[in-house]
Amino acid sequence: MEAQEKYDVCTRALGDYARNAGFTDVLLGLSGGIDSGLVAAMCADAFGSDHVHACLLPGPYSSDHSIADAREEAETLGVQAEVISIGGPYEAFASLLAPFCDDEFAGMASQNTQARCRMVCLMALSNHHGWMLVNTGNKSEAMMGYSTLYGDTAGAFAPIGGLYKTDVYALARARNAQAVSAGRKPPIPENMLSKPPSAELAPGQQDETALGIDYATLDQILIGHFEQGLSAAELAEGPLAGQRTQKEIADVLVRAERQAFKRAVEPPYPQVRFY
Repeated sequence: MEAQEKYDVCTRALGDYARNAGFTDVLLGLSGGIDSGLVAAMCADAFGSDHVHACLLPGPYSSDHSIADAREEAETLGVQAEVISIGGPYEAFASLLAPFCDDEFAGMASQNTQARCRMVCLMALSNHHGWMLVNTGNKSEAMMGYSTLYGDTAGAFAPIGGLYKTDVYALARARNAQAVSAGRKPPIPENMLSKPPSAELAPGQQDETALGIDYATLDQILIGHFEQGLSAAELAEGPLAGQRTQKEIADVLVRAERQAFKRAVEPPYPQVRFY
């Protein structure tokens, strides 16, 4: 299945799911990253820009470029975009919880609380306006548990939940190319495609560093095993020969298996073919 075909499948599935549930409008958190950037384009294509509501939710470690990229895409797509800072709610939780966290609210507790503050805001808007909240997570990160329970795992439907990260980039470039061929401005800013992906939940955080592996290699392992049925040994001797040892590949697969409890509470997503 080619990138444009996958894009169309995911976009149609999103529109069908929302309309079947009685929704005409959707809401998403627009972070300035590639995942939400692709989902925003899908939402605009599925519902029309007047029915898409984006929310920028900067926190203590959000970068200026991410906010600028999110604003640029919202303007290009013509979707409504509001800015709600989670700084105040996050600081309130940090102050409240620090005495029960050895007087230092940091690490995973701090990072996940930021994600949950964002989801509280999004769900409140969803409830008030009757908009369906769209999840922006991808399959690579879901498989590795690189997500926050009751934070960025929330949402009614995940249009890119069946896409690995390398496919997210491919679909974004395909959507931009489609716009250019039609004489329109590409909806997804080039900076979203070129900058290192980051959850921006800690100073200098980069996703591939946090995962301990680059997305291209990770996706080769995950697709090879879970989509094509190859064992760690077969991957080490074949597609990843000279790049990763059998043990390194097996460690990735063990981690993926251990994250099943997180994936169990994630929203539904379209099924796409990878080979």
